[in-house]
Amino acid sequence: MRTIDDRIVHELNTTVPTASFAGKIDAGQTCKQLYESLMEAHTSRDRFIKNCIAQTSSVVKHLREEREKNLDDLTLLKQLRKEQTKLKWMQSELNVEEVVNDRSWKVFNERCRIHFKPPKNE
Repeated sequence: MRTIDDRIVHELNTTVPTASFAGKIDAGQTCKQLYESLMEAHTSRDRFIKNCIAQTSSVVKHLREEREKNLDDLTLLKQLRKEQTKLKWMQSELNVEEVVNDRSWKVFNERCRIHFKPPKNE
């Protein structure tokens, strides 16, 4: 799901012209399309990660309630720990996502700032 972020430098180098080729390609339209693709990808990934966090949180809550009823069940404890680890991993994935997004927007702004101005509300 991060393909667009992984390839943004290559994408910009091949689609946004340098000053010597500025007249041959509509850089404004190209940057607008890339902006829309980035926004869609970032929003989609954020939604998926947060959905996974919500689902896993629900499972952890349920397992904690079950664990309180049956303190001697080691299998339940093991399952709870596994889900808690998964939840922490997913929460840390939000931090990774923030770093990836920041990097992509920095590169995008460096190359497209003179060709395209994103809407203020986003």
